[in-house]
Amino acid sequence: MSDHITLVGNIVGDLEQRSTRGGGSVAAFRLAVGERKLDRERGEWVDAHTNYYAISVFGELGANALRSLHKGERVVLSGRLRLREWETETKRGVSADVVADAIGHDLRWGTTRFERTPKPNAQAGTAPASAGAADGATPDDAAWSVPGAPAESADIVVGVGAGPSAEAISSGDETPF
Repeated sequence: MSDHITLVGNIVGDLEQRSTRGGGSVAAFRLAVGERKLDRERGEWVDAHTNYYAISVFGELGANALRSLHKGERVVLSGRLRLREWETETKRGVSADVVADAIGHDLRWGTTRFERTPKPNAQAGTAPASAGAADGATPDDAAWSVPGAPAESADIVVGVGAGPSAEAISSGDETPF
């Protein structure tokens, strides 16, 4: 049995690329989720208890994580928690393992730029050349375009102030997501 969990924390070390028995790619890293408390006597915030989680990220999500995430970055992660008991000759313990279903940077502490991963068409390796040609988009852009949205919406910038203005939405110049 597994429980769904959302974690916000810092990546402890470099991500490692591992393989499943079947040859699939897995990104693995540790996530530190700390608690901060207000010390009223000193009038300042202090670090309290920190939990560490072993994170596994499979498939395309794992491949994208390997290219996008780095040691020290703060992320928001949603996944399935499994508590695993372990024992060696000298110690026993419980490990908190999480299989990530979704992961991204915590935008409270910085900005990031979203870039779609190119996906080849199952038949020819790319999208048909005629798709999106009317609006000047490349075949790859057409494969990722949002129906009803302008071609430039395929390039999404995440951060404060990103996206269409209120005037553009009310005038119908841009389709909001």
